[in-house]
Amino acid sequence: MEYLVYVSTAKKLMSDAELLDLLQTARIKNAKYNVTGMLLYSEGTFIQALEGEKEDLYTIYKAIELDFRHRNIILMITGSVEERIFPKWSMAFASVNADVLELIEGYLSPSAKNFIGDNNHATVTMLKTFAATNRLSVSF
Repeated sequence: MEYLVYVSTAKKLMSDAELLDLLQTARIKNAKYNVTGMLLYSEGTFIQALEGEKEDLYTIYKAIELDFRHRNIILMITGSVEERIFPKWSMAFASVNADVLELIEGYLSPSAKNFIGDNNHATVTMLKTFAATNRLSVSF
């Protein structure tokens, strides 16, 4: 199984409704291709970790590259894993402006202690660093 982490810039700051639409679209597509992961968003910047079989993973990534909502997409890291880091999440999600989003299944409260988990894999470390830098979480 393969994984990747990328960062990108939203073409504009996104409202809760736009983030919800993006999340729902991602979940449907990810479920279709058996890809799991986590998406974090703060003030116009995304970081996303995705994992799945290589062909499926890159099908999703190519679609992200073509998505009109993103620009400046930078692939940060790729590799292989023996088992999923995010096995239960077709797309876990956290956002700094999350009042409405808290009611959505899969939303992870950035204020919850250790909201990403204890795994020390590079993907988790990158997500934790992004969350801490953008004050998405009080502590890990």
